[in-house]
Amino acid sequence: MNRSFRGVITSLVIGSVISVSAQKQETSFLGIDFSTHNIPLEEVIRGNPQPNGIPSIGHEGDWLDWTSPTSPPEFISQEEASLWLDEQEPVISIMLNGEAKAYPLQILTYHEIVNDSIGGIPIAITFCPLCNSAIAFDRRILLTEEHRTLQLQNNDQLIFSDLDDTLIEAYAFQNSHLPQFVTALEVTFGTSGLLYNSNLLMFDSKSSTLWSQIMGRANIGILTDARLLKYPAQIISFDEFQTSYPNALVLSRETGFNRPYGNNPYPGYDHISSPAFLFRGPTDNRLLAKERVVSIGLKEDSVAFPWNLLREVHVVNHYVADTRITVFWKDGTTSALDTTKIGNGKPIGAVGVYNRNVDETVLTFRWDGANFRDIETNSKWALTGQAIEGALQGRQLEPISHDNTLWFAWAAFKPETRIYQLDVE
Repeated sequence: MNRSFRGVITSLVIGSVISVSAQKQETSFLGIDFSTHNIPLEEVIRGNPQPNGIPSIGHEGDWLDWTSPTSPPEFISQEEASLWLDEQEPVISIMLNGEAKAYPLQILTYHEIVNDSIGGIPIAITFCPLCNSAIAFDRRILLTEEHRTLQLQNNDQLIFSDLDDTLIEAYAFQNSHLPQFVTALEVTFGTSGLLYNSNLLMFDSKSSTLWSQIMGRANIGILTDARLLKYPAQIISFDEFQTSYPNALVLSRETGFNRPYGNNPYPGYDHISSPAFLFRGPTDNRLLAKERVVSIGLKEDSVAFPWNLLREVHVVNHYVADTRITVFWKDGTTSALDTTKIGNGKPIGAVGVYNRNVDETVLTFRWDGANFRDIETNSKWALTGQAIEGALQGRQLEPISHDNTLWFAWAAFKPETRIYQLDVE
């Protein structure tokens, strides 16, 4: 085991595995209903002593007023951010309704959740360092009549919102089963202090249901089995973000908390030979536990694209469920989980995942040694899916929600996942 990482786990997690009864006692003030769950409670592990001990940003507090609200996120210009954010440092990049924002991992590492709005859409930007999973969710939970009734029994002061057809369509694209939804409930998310399969369990502000971050699924509490809508988000370098979105804003370090932003509290964590941390799940030996994969799940299909393979080929044309996709890989972008100073981390590269359909034409992409191009028009494409030269200049590929997960975590949640191989197109 890497010496730096050994020191981290020694100082942070002595006594971190606790009994189910102790977990219930410590989180009982959140009003969590532990009688309803779809995961084994004995496999839930404490990663932090208390809910929101790792303070999420923009959290409104819980419905029983036991956790305090935190300040909303503030944003600054790219010029201001460049004073402390290195060019190759990783940021979570997202664009919705024409608005783009960057969330530096040097900040997310200390907060894990940012409750925000982009393009008028309430979102939660999430990052679990133990799994290297960065996922964006809609903060509006779609509710069936059963879940709506349970919510009102639990908290009769709730204000629901009307359903949006675009929400329903997006949910149907991501999931094989479409429940009969009747309303939506906007929430904010906090960190529960608990982990499942080494992955962050978030709690929502209106019911204190616990949600697995990788799956976006309710696991413990009255909303068990509900699912969150995911939005495509990329981990890319600050430099790549600036090139693609020159006028977009960056999350500020002015969070209301004093943290050593820029430093990695998990040095050496992503060393490929190191073991999974706070992990009780099944082990899948098809890949090394800490190997990075691009993980994609649509409907009943799930695929993992090994990072090492992508580094060799740069472009893959494939499919997930009934959607034809392409995966881009580009070098640069440092690891947030390598050296103590994130800006000095090893370069690991970055990816983008997109729908290959443009104007009812299925494009086939290739790497020409320096750029991404489609075979049909020879247009040149950026890592962020924008055509920057050629017949399709100005067009934007439809991004597909994906994650840059460490293999052990994705395989634990999706044991049936396929692993992409070069001879499969």
